[in-house]
Amino acid sequence: QQPRQQRGATMPKAKGKGRRQKYSYNLNRKRLYRSARRRAAPRIACSHIRHAWDPTKSVARNLADMGLAEDPNKALPIPKKLQLGMEVDSHGWQPEKKIVQKPYVVNEMEYEASLPEKKSNTLSRDLIDYVRYMIQNHGENYKEMARDEKNYYQDTPKQIKRKINVYKNFYPEEYKDFIASLKQEKMDVQ
Repeated sequence: QQPRQQRGATMPKAKGKGRRQKYSYNLNRKRLYRSARRRAAPRIACSHIRHAWDPTKSVARNLADMGLAEDPNKALPIPKKLQLGMEVDSHGWQPEKKIVQKPYVVNEMEYEASLPEKKSNTLSRDLIDYVRYMIQNHGENYKEMARDEKNYYQDTPKQIKRKINVYKNFYPEEYKDFIASLKQEKMDVQ
């Protein structure tokens, strides 16, 4: 007699694996595809790093080539003596010099960081017109301003004062010129 396994040498299947996979209508395929793509290759926000990035290299290798630190704790370690609260000699620790293959990345980032920050927030044209109208008609009388018919938002005297101070801080030269022109108009009237 021959053993049974030699005739039809097939391994038994795991339970439940023989059925074909049914299509799941409950899954959002578009979202799954997008999230898988994001996980596979995350978007690098810094354009300088993104353009110099080599997808064939590892994260550590890419950052080392650019002269950037992968782990700040390894790049600038805290000496043991300093951790214990003791003073460190002038020759405490020496960072090892690494060869930077893409120094232009760091140079571009340093240049961009050295540029002055742009003042992006400005006041709306409506607020500027509102403040100028109030100052022109009422001077520094905030209670009168609060009772004015053009006070659409029903601001209190303190709120109006705050808005005028914001205008003064944003446009100091424009405010001085505006007050000077008002004084000139008063002089011309008299």
